[in-house]
Parts: sequence; structure tokens; C-alpha cells
Amino acid sequence: MTEQMTVKYYYHSGFSVASGETLLVFDYWMGRQGKKLPAAQRITPETLSHFSEVFVFISHGHEDHFDPVVYTWEQYAPVTYILPETMDASLHGRRMGVGGEITLSRHVKVKAFDSTDEGLSYLVEMDGIRIFHAGDLNNWHWREESTPREIEEAERDFQQVMETMRGEKVDVAFFPVDPRLGMMFDAGPNYFAMVVKPRLMIPMHFWERAEVIREYARRSRSPQTEIIAMTTPGDMILLEFDEQENMTVHMQSVTSAPVARNKKVQLEAYDGENPFNDSDLPVDME
Repeated sequence: MTEQMTVKYYYHSGFSVASGETLLVFDYWMGRQGKKLPAAQRITPETLSHFSEVFVFISHGHEDHFDPVVYTWEQYAPVTYILPETMDASLHGRRMGVGGEITLSRHVKVKAFDSTDEGLSYLVEMDGIRIFHAGDLNNWHWREESTPREIEEAERDFQQVMETMRGEKVDVAFFPVDPRLGMMFDAGPNYFAMVVKPRLMIPMHFWERAEVIREYARRSRSPQTEIIAMTTPGDMILLEFDEQENMTVHMQSVTSAPVARNKKVQLEAYDGENPFNDSDLPVDME
């Protein structure tokens, strides 16, 4: 029997995975003042009405990973919130610490892993398919600001978390690929792919730098890991798993704007005050 799951991209690090009457939502955020996610692509009461169980995963409390609007959804559907035990005590839900495991329903269970920033990363199993959302787990070294010692510590901390994941089966992974890090922006996701070997990796946390993410997906996929760039709010893919758990990816509405093999990517600064404007990524100097 074929298992089907629909993956939808919202904005920044926000995704949902739907299967049957179960909906998983990760780090939903509509952008500052709710201006980045078009109304037509938002999760609405009508969206929620199609599901008998909804699980909302919050990796941590940073603005770009937690939109308080998610706590209005329980008016319209049976919603369970999963959040780190370190988040504000006023927020209700199932709280987790590093290494914790919870069976949420007969379809869904979750294991929490550490982060190299605040909060947690989550490995969720839904009907035997394993989905990892990294939250802010990454090799965060800021080359223009960090000292060699700080860079070494960041790499060590990241690799320690990766060792706790070694041997874990991951079918789908959402992982930060953040161009603000400059030349080594792909060090974290590449190391994650090497250690964990997810079957499918979807970049996130790219601050609207879609052209960089498309180029990263083109050149970084491997025989073990397919990479798909979902860069426009509302992009969707359908995953099919057969009885042998072979996975087929159907592109439903993913923006297709591939970068030519020899074309360099023009990296404009995301923030005019960003100290990483002079990126070491391939750029057109003209």
C-alpha cells in the first residue's frame, strides 16, 4: 500500500506535512508584522477543518520561528503544541527536553535533539516515515565577527549534536542554509547530509535568498540525498512511499528557476547594515 504525504512551504523555516487526517506544522511564521506570507497561503480555519489531529512544533521562541497566531488555531481543530521546556511558562503544550521522546498519537511520535542556538530540533515519525526539522541547529560561525576560537567552538558544538543523530533514519529533513554566513554558509547542511544522509533535504532559513538556495540544491545533491529548493510561499511537493519504503517525489507547485551550470549567483545584501555584504559565494563583480 502506498503512503502519501504532502509537504508545503510557508515562509522562512515554516513547513507542514500532511498525511490522511494528520497535519504536522513546523516553526510557522508569517514574517514581520505578518507581511511575508500571502493570505492565500496561510493556514486558516478551513485548512484545519480537514484534519482530525494537528501537531504544531515550535523549536524555540525566536520571532522568526514562533508566530503567536498558532495558538488561535485550537479554536478550530484538535491541536497539540510541542515546545521546548525552556520556553515561556505561559505557553501551554507538551514540553520536551533534549533526548525526550513522546508518543503523540497512534500515528505520530517525536524525539527531541539539541540545538546550537536556542531550543530544540525535532525528529518526528508519522506512520513509519521520519521527518527532521532542525529549528536553529546549524554550524553558526560568523566569519567576519567570530574569532578562530569561537569558530572552533561552534564547529565542535555542532558536531557533538550531529554525533547524537548518527545512525538515525531520516526520510525528510528541513535544515538551515543561511547565506548570511558567507563563504562557509553550506558547512552545516553539508556536514549534516554527510553524517545523517537524509533521503530528501529541503533548505530553509534562507532569508528570501532564493537564487542561492536553488544553486545550492543543484550542486549539493548526492546519490544518498536529494535536495529540493522550495522557495516561494505555497510551494508543495507530494511524497509517495511504497511497501518497500521507496520514495517518489512529485513536484506539485515548486517554483522552477534553475541557475545555469556556469552562471554565477549575484548575492545582494539581505540587510543594508549586514557585515556580510561582501560574500565569498560566487558573485558577478560587474
